[in-house]
Amino acid sequence: MTTPGAEILSHLDVNGRTIAVRRLPGQVPGVMWLGGFKSDMMGSKAQTLAHWAAQRGQAYVRFDYSGHGESAGRFEDGTISAWAEEALAVFDRETVGPQILVGSSMGGWMALLLARALAARGESRLKALVLIAPAPDFTEDLMWARFPPEAQRAILETGRYERPSEYSAEPYVITRALIEDGRRHLVLGAPFAVGCPVRILQGAQDEDVPWQHAMRLVSCLAEDDVVFSLVKDGDHRLSRPEDLERLTAVLEEFV
Repeated sequence: MTTPGAEILSHLDVNGRTIAVRRLPGQVPGVMWLGGFKSDMMGSKAQTLAHWAAQRGQAYVRFDYSGHGESAGRFEDGTISAWAEEALAVFDRETVGPQILVGSSMGGWMALLLARALAARGESRLKALVLIAPAPDFTEDLMWARFPPEAQRAILETGRYERPSEYSAEPYVITRALIEDGRRHLVLGAPFAVGCPVRILQGAQDEDVPWQHAMRLVSCLAEDDVVFSLVKDGDHRLSRPEDLERLTAVLEEFV
């Protein structure tokens, strides 16, 4: 058993991109946080897990994708390929032993891509996946397919579209590279297995990732142990005190 200590901040180089990582030493299985699109590792859910892990003496790793939070780079230069590569690099270099991946929104897609990459090389360190409002394929199904014609035209003709956001005063810059690269990583078209239990927390009032989208993922994970929990009055963030308690309770099942 590893003696828990203070959280360690380090920086990884991933193909020239500098990624900020915070690691809390502790016992296994460790927990790895995968954040959402345009969010960072200092958000309420990631912070709650840091506090929970410190109290339990559990190993915990969180990081910011390039262009997010404490990591270097411009957000609009990011792609699903780059962020998935960074997630795999953090997993390889900063975690030891069995791991629970906790993915929020886009982080749910990242967790699935990470599980797929590990399976492809015959590695089985995943204890479980805990997904919060998972948004696999969101660039195609929740962005491109929903964009009005003028937004699609702007992306095709100028390479970018500034999408207003209720979470930020600044618009989200959606690039043609992000949309086109996302099509290389779609996972919802056919059944697949991640080889470990999957727990999904989803808000019924989520307007960004409708619960029906998360249910598509459930149908694809036909071979795995999947529990889908629908929070009747929950929104996309699922960051209220009762939501955070629900999240840590799910983790308790596996540690």
